[in-house]
Amino acid sequence: MKKIINNPGDILAEMVSGFVKVHQDLVVKSDDSFTVCKKTKTQGKVALVSGGGSGHEPAHAGFVGAGMLSAAVCGQVFTSPTPDQILDGIIQANQGAGVLLIVKNYSGDLMNFDMAKELAEMEDIEVGVVIVDDDIAVENSTYTQGKRGVAGTVFMHKILGAAAESGLGLAELVELGKTLVAEVKTIGVALTGATVPEVGKPGFILDEDTLEFGVGIHGEPGYKKEKMCTSAEIVAEMIPRLKAAFKWDKEEKFAILVNGLGGTPLMEQYIFAEDVYHSCAEEGIDICFAKVGNYMTALDMSGVSLSLLRLQDENWLKYLEAPANTVAWKS
Repeated sequence: MKKIINNPGDILAEMVSGFVKVHQDLVVKSDDSFTVCKKTKTQGKVALVSGGGSGHEPAHAGFVGAGMLSAAVCGQVFTSPTPDQILDGIIQANQGAGVLLIVKNYSGDLMNFDMAKELAEMEDIEVGVVIVDDDIAVENSTYTQGKRGVAGTVFMHKILGAAAESGLGLAELVELGKTLVAEVKTIGVALTGATVPEVGKPGFILDEDTLEFGVGIHGEPGYKKEKMCTSAEIVAEMIPRLKAAFKWDKEEKFAILVNGLGGTPLMEQYIFAEDVYHSCAEEGIDICFAKVGNYMTALDMSGVSLSLLRLQDENWLKYLEAPANTVAWKS
C-alpha cells in the first residue's frame, strides 16, 4: 500500500485539521468533535447538517459554506460518526430556526443520526430529517436496507441549502427534500476497489480487463461484472437503467452530475460526460445543468457515477444555480 499518510489511526484528525487550516476563510472545526462548521452563521434560518464516514472527500466537509451545509460531521473512514458527535454538529450549526439532517441511507448513519435527533430535541432544538437513497443499482446491499445513498446527495445539499438560504422553514425543507429524493437517481461503475488505509489492501479486486457495474461508495457489491469496454458502452449500460427508473418522457428537463470515485482523471470524466450528453440527446431529454468532477469519492477507487435529477419544478434549477461559496462547489 502506498499512501501519503502518517499513522493510519490519525488520518481523520490530521485530515480535518489540514482541511480547516487551508480553508479557514470558510470553515472552522468544533472543539468537541470532528465537525466542520460554516464560519459565519445566518441567524434565523434553518441550518443544514450532513456527514458520515470519511473517505468520500470532498463530501461532506467540502460542501460546508454559504448556500449549502452549515456543518458536516466526519466519522472515521467508512464509519458513521457517533450520536454524540452528530449532536455536537447539530448544536454548532443551529441558527435558531431548526436543523435539517441530510442522511444517506446506511444502517449506521440512520441509527446514529436518529439518536442524535432525539438528543437534540431534548435540548429544545427542532430537527427534521431527509433520507437519501438515490442508488438504483441494487437494493438491500451491504450496510443498508433498501437503496444506498450516494452522489445524488450532493444535489440535495445544493438545492436544500439554497432553499434554506431563501428563507424556507424546516417543515417546508423536509417536504421539499422528500420530493427531491424521488427525482434523483444514480448508477456507478468501478474499475478498481478502494483501499482503506488501516486495512492496507483493496476491499475487492477486479481483473485488469474487468469492470463492475453498481458498486457502492464503500465497495459494496454491484450487479454485474463485464469485460472492460469503452466510455460510450458504459453509458449505453447506464442510461437504459436510468430511463427505466425514471420512466421519462421526451423533452423532460434534467440536471446531471458526473462524479469521479477518487482515482479517475478528469480527462476520462469529461469523455464520459460527452457520451452522456450524446445519449441523452438521442433519448430526447434536455440537460439544463451539469457538473463534472470528484464530489463523492470512495478513497482511491477508479470509476465514475452518474446522477440524474429530473427538474420537476423550475425553482429547482434556480436553486442549483444560486450562489454558493464552499470548497467543493462554487457558483
